[in-house]
Amino acid sequence: MGDVSKRVLLGRKLRSSQLGETLLPKRIALPVFASDALSSVAYAPDEIFIMLAISGATAYVWSWKIGIAVAIVMLTVVASYRQTVHAYPSGGGDYEVATVNLGRNAGLTVASALLVDYVLTVAVSISSAAQYAAGAIPSLIGHEATTASIAVVLLAAMNLRGVRESGAFFALPTYLFMLAIFGMCAFGLVRLLSGTLPEAESAHLVIEPAPGWEGPLSSIALVFLLARAFSSGCAALTGVEAISNGVPAFQRPKSRNAATTLLLLGLIAITMMMSVIVLANQMSVRYVDPHELDRLRTAVGGAIPDDYEQHPLISQIARGVFDSFSPGFYFVVTVTGIILVLAANTAFNGFPVLGSILAKDGLAPRALGSRGDRLAYSNGIVFLAVMSIVLIQVFDAETTKLIQLYIVGVFVSFNLSQLGMIRHWTRLLATERDAATRARMLRSRAINTFGLGMTAVVLVIVLVTKFLAGAWITILAMAVFFLVMRAIRKHYDNVEDELAADEKDKVLPTRVHAMVLTSKLHKPTLRALAFAKAARPNVLEAVYVSTDQDATDRLLEDWDRRRIDIPLKILHSPYREVVKPIVDYANEVRRGNPRGVVAVYIPEYVVGRWWEQLLHNQTALRLKTRLLFCPGVMMISVPYQLRSSVAMAEREDREQRRTHAGDLRSGRVRPDGDPQISVESRQD
Repeated sequence: MGDVSKRVLLGRKLRSSQLGETLLPKRIALPVFASDALSSVAYAPDEIFIMLAISGATAYVWSWKIGIAVAIVMLTVVASYRQTVHAYPSGGGDYEVATVNLGRNAGLTVASALLVDYVLTVAVSISSAAQYAAGAIPSLIGHEATTASIAVVLLAAMNLRGVRESGAFFALPTYLFMLAIFGMCAFGLVRLLSGTLPEAESAHLVIEPAPGWEGPLSSIALVFLLARAFSSGCAALTGVEAISNGVPAFQRPKSRNAATTLLLLGLIAITMMMSVIVLANQMSVRYVDPHELDRLRTAVGGAIPDDYEQHPLISQIARGVFDSFSPGFYFVVTVTGIILVLAANTAFNGFPVLGSILAKDGLAPRALGSRGDRLAYSNGIVFLAVMSIVLIQVFDAETTKLIQLYIVGVFVSFNLSQLGMIRHWTRLLATERDAATRARMLRSRAINTFGLGMTAVVLVIVLVTKFLAGAWITILAMAVFFLVMRAIRKHYDNVEDELAADEKDKVLPTRVHAMVLTSKLHKPTLRALAFAKAARPNVLEAVYVSTDQDATDRLLEDWDRRRIDIPLKILHSPYREVVKPIVDYANEVRRGNPRGVVAVYIPEYVVGRWWEQLLHNQTALRLKTRLLFCPGVMMISVPYQLRSSVAMAEREDREQRRTHAGDLRSGRVRPDGDPQISVESRQD
């Protein structure tokens, strides 16, 4: 049942040789890797308006200028990453650039920032989608965290089916989102030019400035306000780095296809973001922090109703633009909610790849570097899902709280990546003599230098404006990841040094003392005794722990009656313990001959049903756990197959031989119906 359920959820297993079949063309790679950056259109403008609303609606006149500043930074970052995907196409992205050019600690810092960013990408995107869903379905209000957690589980299940299959599934909603936003903005701009564009549903409201922001702003206060709005708007840049980490997933030529996709991503995201900001201004949208709705007042100064629901910018724009065509409104809101869920797919593609690279470098558990049945890094996908759900539950799926943690890690990796690329080009220029190549390298270095300057300024602004608002949590999380990865690498290095072979390992033990654990005289015990005797140890004895005198007497009688020529050692246990007497005896034998080994033979039942395993071998399991920590003691399991295990093996064999639909087409069977035999098997 477990295997059938797994196949239903994930599909059939893929051979390692089929890895090339999972590579993505540009039309699929764009929605797979760009959905995060494109989805930021659904919340980055909202964050700009929320920050500007601190001093009242009059500050909204700065929104389009802040949008242009964010667009300039995004174009700079896109241009910089186009250099990265050509120079480092292996998929390491910022981590590889920093490690190669700045050293291991810089690489660890980038890796920590990216890991935190991927987790936050999932949490923020899914939480924002849950907010949209609650706005459309009132029954979900108050259950956003649960809704978001369920969405994360479903998204993880889709990604476990493989990158190409999940990418094909996600492509249509992403393109529909682009169609919806471009269609809404184009229709809105047409109505604006024709003078028929209506006001937003919140246009009649008045925003009271936050405490301390009343009255005319000083120059310093204005600069600080604009800096906060700019840093929040820079959430639009999250996800841009994902393509540099996913270059191996592209079809050949990988670097060129990745660079083209990156350029398309930047142009599309900027166009949509600026269109939304312009329309929001023209429609007089009023939008504040969802936790400060009491700052909204009616036109006559009265309080808004208690049941007032503040809808996101795109929702308000769509409702106004399509005021006479409700299907258009529902289409925009629906695909926006869907794309916010799918935006997390970018992280589900980037995080496992980065985790596999870190595992290869000994900085993460090696399980993260293993591909699953569908050639996806399954352990990384599951780990990301669990971490994201924890974050969603802790912050109750509130996007405004999570967004404060969001972009610190992104710009840390941006800065170190740009600095690493500058050193990369400088190192190559020292040995390059071709004039055309040098000109290209100088141009690339200039782009990365400009990118470093821009992202450094943004990082400083983000740290200054968001540190106390929650950015310190991100920095703390990055420090934890940094220390954990260093500890993992230190552990692997110590283990490697400890396991290095030397001449002492060739020395044979002076003595082998074998003991066969005995619970009663039956077939498993007799088989273990025969197997141990065939190994010809120096000393062989059966060991029995006596907890009941009557049972011990019966065993001794059976032993004598069968005339077994192997001595039986009785270990008396007055407190009815079974494991401890055996462990103590094995250690005692070992201390008596430090250069020898103690071989413990453990008879075990092999059962075919999962519930039967709960009824057998529990003592053997506890004993193995204890003996693992005893130096010089080796454990040998002697299995005895019960009938249920034989029946299970026969069923599995029949299942493997059965022909399934599509097996002939995929080459799993020959036209005569026999299973396909591998070349290695024929040679053998």
